[in-house]
Order: sequence, then structure tokens, then C-alpha cells
Amino acid sequence: MNFSGSLRKLIRSFGYAFKGIGYATATQLNFRVHLVATLVAVYLGYALHISVNEWQWVVLTITLVLVTELLNTAIETLVDLVSPEFNKKAGRVKDVAAGAVVITALFAVINALFIFLPKVLILLHYAS
Repeated sequence: MNFSGSLRKLIRSFGYAFKGIGYATATQLNFRVHLVATLVAVYLGYALHISVNEWQWVVLTITLVLVTELLNTAIETLVDLVSPEFNKKAGRVKDVAAGAVVITALFAVINALFIFLPKVLILLHYAS
């Protein structure tokens, strides 16, 4: 395969990736909730002038939550495909994948508390 064919294949693969993100956004309420939380975190980071190190944690946390939610969506879709009727083990797979999202979301909340809460408390102290 020549360079131009490889480049077309690469561009096409990005198209598939964005199609997957679009699918998750259109069909998964939790993914949309995480996107809103992302906007809130970015706004707070900007408004509170967080440090570069804190931005690294915020970006890492956002990435982990969104990736975990996308993987959960992929697992749920695959499970529904291979086991359309109720199956106890299929349900367990979906529950475990959802558990991974919950753990990642708790990590996000803890990071948010460490990064944003002290700055908000300082603002509230000066406001009173």
C-alpha cells in the first residue's frame, strides 16, 4: 500500500472513531452527563486559574471517565448483540463494565474536591 492509500485508511479510521463518539453522545445519557461535567470542570479550571499540574490531573480525569464510558457502551452493545435475551452472565458483564465507570467517576469527584474545593472555599471566605 502506498503513502496516499495509508493516509486514506488513517483518515477513515478517525472517521469511524468520531462516528463511535457520536453514537455514544446520541444514545447514552450518562455519556452526555459526563460531557456536561467536562464543560463544568474546564470552566471551573479556567475561572479558578488552576495550575498546570492541576490541569494535568483534570485532563487525565476527564479522559479516564470518557474512555471508560465509551468502553462501557461498547461492552453493553456487544453483550446485547451476542445475548439479546436475558442471560445472567451477560448481565454480570454489563454490571462489571458499569462498575468500572462508577469507580472512575468517583476518582473524578475526589480529584475535583482536591483541586476545586480549596479554591472555592477561599473565594467564599473572601466573599463573606
